[in-house]
Amino acid sequence: MASGTSRDVVGRGLRVLGRAIREQPRIFAVAVTGSVLFGLMVIASAYVVGAVVGKVVVPAVARGSVTDGALALAAAALFGISVLRVVGIFGRRLGAGYMQYRLQATYRRRVTRRYLDLPLAWHHRNSTGTLLSNANSDVEAAWYPIAPLPFAVGTLVMLVGAVVSLFLTDWALALVGLAVFPALFALNVVYSRRMAPRQARAQRLRAEVSGIAHESFDGALVVKTMGREAQETARFAARAGDLRDALISVGKLRGVFDPMLETLPSLGTLAVLVVGAIRLRQGAITVTELVSVAFLFTVLAFPVRAIGWVLAELPRSVAGWDRVRRVLDATGEMPYGEVVLDPATPAPATLAFHDVHFGYEPAEAHLPGTEVLGEVTFTVPAGKTVALVGPTGAGKSTIASLAVRLVDPASGTVTLDGVDVRELTAASLASTVALVAQVPFVFDDTVRANITLDRPGIGDEEVWAALRLAEADGFVAALPEGLDTMVGERGTSLSGGQRQRLTLARALAGRPRLLVLDDATSAVDPRVEAAILAGLRAPTDGGAPASILVVAYRRATIALADEVIYVEHGRVVARGTHTDLLATVPGYADLVTAYEQAEQEREQTRTYDEVTPLTSGLEVEVDR
Repeated sequence: MASGTSRDVVGRGLRVLGRAIREQPRIFAVAVTGSVLFGLMVIASAYVVGAVVGKVVVPAVARGSVTDGALALAAAALFGISVLRVVGIFGRRLGAGYMQYRLQATYRRRVTRRYLDLPLAWHHRNSTGTLLSNANSDVEAAWYPIAPLPFAVGTLVMLVGAVVSLFLTDWALALVGLAVFPALFALNVVYSRRMAPRQARAQRLRAEVSGIAHESFDGALVVKTMGREAQETARFAARAGDLRDALISVGKLRGVFDPMLETLPSLGTLAVLVVGAIRLRQGAITVTELVSVAFLFTVLAFPVRAIGWVLAELPRSVAGWDRVRRVLDATGEMPYGEVVLDPATPAPATLAFHDVHFGYEPAEAHLPGTEVLGEVTFTVPAGKTVALVGPTGAGKSTIASLAVRLVDPASGTVTLDGVDVRELTAASLASTVALVAQVPFVFDDTVRANITLDRPGIGDEEVWAALRLAEADGFVAALPEGLDTMVGERGTSLSGGQRQRLTLARALAGRPRLLVLDDATSAVDPRVEAAILAGLRAPTDGGAPASILVVAYRRATIALADEVIYVEHGRVVARGTHTDLLATVPGYADLVTAYEQAEQEREQTRTYDEVTPLTSGLEVEVDR
């Protein structure tokens, strides 16, 4: 694989650059125009310097005096050329910088947009660190050669002009140029081929280091409570060491080739002086022509390096682009339809599952998939509450995900008011259904911003109404700045139950017609949970009751449901009222009883902790 990449890295890299040019042709044209102007002025400056030496300096030395007019003319010519060179440099750098940063911003948006379009199954196969690297360092690497690209293109024009000038001056000096310039290109190609696998490995390791760091920071609570700080540090250090070694390998290769790339133009200048001196003695050229050619080789040394910079960065660009393209070309997006449910309809929605099957794709293509749901059929009637009950791994959260179309069934249909959810527009689905997940996510922002999410039509009145329904208005009102209180990253300033009620209020603020609760009140007191569900069944504040699908564990919660769906091993085993299932389904009765006993033990422990101070002086977090 590496060798294949080495052989075609230049071609692939040039195709990436071609894509950039096609996307930003006007900006590129401005940058190249500036670069070409600079290149032509470099050639012009060489011949002006030669003319000054041959026609002003040498005669002045011979006469022992300097003609003021000739000196003023030479100074004016050099000044004019310098001004045009500055204009060229300004246009080149401004255009190149603007083009590079614009492309990076554009592709960061495209990658992020693609993340949001791809299904959860795809995200499950890719670590967060890799995704962060794709959107950041990989995009940056892909367009890194854009900065020197206009300079390199202008340099090519300059080289063509220089070779033509050399042939017009003297064929022998032109042959020296023809020997030096191809040697520079050949050296750069060899350099790029050897650099390709090193840059690809370094780019991959950047993503792995980012992934380990993110995982360690995100799981800081587990790491610290399990005493795994040393092991996590060692794991990160090992991968960081691999990245260090990869970057050192890149640096070593640059250390070998950079001096060679710097030396070749200098050797060319030396060869020009030797050959030029011979040709000068033969009378084939004049002093003016010799000085012009020698000076031209001297000033060409730096611009020619621009070509080397582009070729040197092509391996990194190709590695970054391959990783970015993997995201952009990923398949499995969930296209939305064009059906819109009547937004003016205040009535609760009807959710129905019809013979639904679903399985998660394997992490590796050659492995078989895993079916987690089969033949799932049930209905949540309009305005009713249906509880999903089942042991861990029964498929309850998957059913909740299907209800809000986070995933699509492998077969069967999920409908809202008789319409397949795959036929609905994204906006219609989002305004009809709201999910409150098991793990509440709170943004590092104010309480108000976390609830409104900048959705139109949600003012403070609607926010407080949603908070009251979620039994969260009391603790929010007690916060130092009320709705304007910053809650910290992931809501670190709030308790677990407060975070759950805040995310529930967020869902309610949009007045959904179907509410899906995936164990969304597990961290709150059972009395508070009962009050929340009772409020949702018959809301005040002028809102119509929503249909509710709730993944439940507590007996009090289940008892509030109009119907209970009991699930085992991804299949609906029984359905009915809580009382009926408790009397007729032994597995259901055993599960609910076990949940109730565990809840009683937690309540006893919580009560004991509330009245008994800990010897360490720490306070137990009790949801209020």
